[in-house]
Amino acid sequence: MRTKAEKSPLKAFMKQRRMGLNDFIQKIATNSSYACKHPEVQSILNISPTQEPELLNENPSPPPSPSQQINLGPSSNPHAKPSDFQFLKIIGKGSFGKVLLARHKTDEKFYAVKVLQKKAILKKKEEKHIMSERNVLLKNVKHPFLVGLHFSFQTTSRLYFILDYINGGELFYHLQRERCFLEPRARFYAAEIASALGYLHSLNIVYRDLKPENILLDSQGHIILTDFGLCKENIEPNGTTSTFCGTPEYLAPEVLHKQPYDRTVDWWCLGAVLYEMLYGLPPFYSRNTAEMYDNILNKPLQLKPNITNSARNLLEGLLQKDRTKRLGAKNDFMEIKNHIFFTPINWDDLINKKITPPFNPNVSGPSDLQHFDPEFTEEPVPNSIGQSPDSILITASIKEAAEAFMGFSYAPPMESFL
Repeated sequence: MRTKAEKSPLKAFMKQRRMGLNDFIQKIATNSSYACKHPEVQSILNISPTQEPELLNENPSPPPSPSQQINLGPSSNPHAKPSDFQFLKIIGKGSFGKVLLARHKTDEKFYAVKVLQKKAILKKKEEKHIMSERNVLLKNVKHPFLVGLHFSFQTTSRLYFILDYINGGELFYHLQRERCFLEPRARFYAAEIASALGYLHSLNIVYRDLKPENILLDSQGHIILTDFGLCKENIEPNGTTSTFCGTPEYLAPEVLHKQPYDRTVDWWCLGAVLYEMLYGLPPFYSRNTAEMYDNILNKPLQLKPNITNSARNLLEGLLQKDRTKRLGAKNDFMEIKNHIFFTPINWDDLINKKITPPFNPNVSGPSDLQHFDPEFTEEPVPNSIGQSPDSILITASIKEAAEAFMGFSYAPPMESFL
C-alpha cells in the first residue's frame, strides 16, 4: 500500500508515464539527478537525440503471405468525414492527439474517436507504428476483450480512428482509487487480459505495451484492451524483434538489455500488472527510474506473504528474468491458462462473458463520465476537431503525409452504412 508521502509524487509520476517512453527517456538521459553507477543502466540511459530514431527502426519484417494480407482500402474513406460527428468531450490524451466522445449525427450512436496529428507523427517518425495500430485494429473483430474499430478516415492534417466507446474507466484509474485489489478480482482481470494477449499471439502479434492505462473496463466491468500503437506484427511463435519500446515500470529485462525478445515479453508485462493489482505498485518500482531499471535487471523478485501460494507461484513464473524459463515460453497462453492460480476460472464461460465481473462501474449511460479524469473532460473541445477539410500542414508536408498514411482509411462493407 502506498504511504501518504508517496502518493502525491507518485501520482505526478504516473501521469508523466502516460506520455510515452521516448519523451521520458530523453528527459532522464539528460538529467543528472537520475545518475546511476551501474554500467548496464548507464548504457540504457546513454541515448542522444541523434540515436533516438535508430531505436525505433525495427528489423524489417518479411511481407505477410497473401492469405495474411489485409485490403488496406483507398487512401480516403468516401463514407466518413469529421463533420459527420458531434464531438462532445475530451476523454483522453496522448503524444499525438486526443480521444473524444462523439455522437454520429446520422445513427445517433456514441463512439470514442481517436484524433491524431499527422505533423506530430511524422516529426517523431512514428508513422510505421500508427499504420501497425490500424492493421491490428482490423484484426481484432473476433475477440470480446479487444477494442473494436468501426472505421477510419483522414483529412489533410489528421487521422481519425472511430472506436468502441468504453466508459467503465481505465484499470489505472480504479487501481489509483482503491490502491490494490483482492485476489479474486485480480484473477478475473488477469484471466481476461491473458485471453486477449493469447488471441493476439495466435495472430502473430506481440502487444508490447501492457499497462493499467491501456486496460479499460466496459459498462459491465469486463476488460477491454486498447491502444495498439506499439504492437509488432508477423512475429512467429519462435520469432523475435529488438526495438527498445514500452513503458518504464513494465519493461522486461531482455528489452532493457537491448537483446532480441519474443512474445514472452507480454507475459512479463502480465506479471507486472498482476503484481501491481495485488500490491498497489509495479514490481521493482522506484521513483528513481535508473534505480528501477537496475532493480529490473538485477534485484530478485520479493513477494510479501499476504497472497496465496498459487498467486506467488504465478508471479514467480511470469516475472522470471530469463525469458527462456518464463511461464509461457514453451506453450504460450496454454501455460498461463492451465496454471493452478486460474483453476477457479471456466475459460469457455470467460470468453462468452458468462462470468459476472467482480466490480460493476455502475454507469448510467454514454453521457456518464464519472470514471474519466476531469483533467480531460473539463477541457473545451477544439472547434477544429470537427472541421473538414483542414490545411495545417504546409504544402511540402502534405505530399509526405499522403504517402506515409496511404491506405490508413478503412470503410466496412456497404451494408454497415445502411
